[in-house]
Amino acid sequence: MLLTGYGIREWGTALAAAVAVAIPSFLAGWWPVTALAVVSFAAIAWFFRDPLGRRPATGAPLDLASPADGRVSAVLRVAEHAATAGRPAVVVRIFLSVLDVHVNRMPAAVEVLGCDHRPGRYLDARTEASATLNESNLVRLRLGDGRPIGVKQISGAIARRIVCPIEAGHRFERGERFGMIKVGSTTELVVPDEVGVEVLVAPGDRVVGGVTILVRMPPAS
Repeated sequence: MLLTGYGIREWGTALAAAVAVAIPSFLAGWWPVTALAVVSFAAIAWFFRDPLGRRPATGAPLDLASPADGRVSAVLRVAEHAATAGRPAVVVRIFLSVLDVHVNRMPAAVEVLGCDHRPGRYLDARTEASATLNESNLVRLRLGDGRPIGVKQISGAIARRIVCPIEAGHRFERGERFGMIKVGSTTELVVPDEVGVEVLVAPGDRVVGGVTILVRMPPAS
């Protein structure tokens, strides 16, 4: 278990503050203050944790892994989507609570086509409206066979910062980290709505980023 570098400012500051309080209070015998400093840092560190050693459940290249830890909140079919160049799409939406790992991972071996950041509101991520009205960042991707997919990072009422330090042309393997959303939020996997696309999860299912297979794509026609 590591602490993600995407949150080094937050957990680094918390660590420095905890040490500054815990050591003098411990030496002075103020045990409750020491305990409070340690517990406070532990809570912040837990949010910014980044588990090691996780691997997708299958080795099939057309099995798309979850881009986030959390619970599936919706599986939708839409008439068009920017991630699929305006074509019909399947959207698997994942809600991340404050207790979930918030590091985002790539669903497959992909090339980044671009990132479309959109300012917006900060509604509760558990509401339907938040998926369309909140601040978001759509990462447009291309599979090895040329088909477009996407991962959309959506902020929430508490989450006020989307981290995505990648650019067009970058290449990633399935399960590689590419960013995070700080505190509660939503992440979506978007794929073309083609004949043979198989969604392997349903609303309410728990998923693990880079491990749980959400969608099985058919071979490119």
